Amino acid sequence: MVRILLRVWQKFPIWVHLLASRLVRPRFRVAVAALIFDEQGRVLLFKHTYRKFEWGLPAGSLEHREQPERAVLREFLEETGMQIEVQRLLLAESSKDDHHVSLIYLCRLVSGEFRESNEISEIRYFALNDLPQRMLSAEKDLIRRVAGML
Repeated sequence: MVRILLRVWQKFPIWVHLLASRLVRPRFRVAVAALIFDEQGRVLLFKHTYRKFEWGLPAGSLEHREQPERAVLREFLEETGMQIEVQRLLLAESSKDDHHVSLIYLCRLVSGEFRESNEISEIRYFALNDLPQRMLSAEKDLIRRVAGML
């Protein structure tokens, strides 16, 4: 039965395939994040001005036709005035609950001094066992899990 349905499906024009795909398949938002550790193994976090849970990873959304590595560099520069270098992709993870894909990159600071922005009021390094209270537990878990991979 399935084979017959697939053969019938094959006969439909491509625009029907594309329309059905858009209606049936979930759409995902894509975010990029930078994980930066100092010499003591502490992780760099941002204090966000607009979040209920203020502290979190340096992150942002991927723009249309933007390469993910460029996006993480752009977001960091826009939010802090500082430049980073991408060392490697650590993790690509999708969340079924909120249709979100996160690309987590290991990065290092290259240059610049922190400049407060509309989105970020402070940056600070935190020990893995002393992450801020006002931070999403999912981000805490992610940091600890990825740090264990290094």
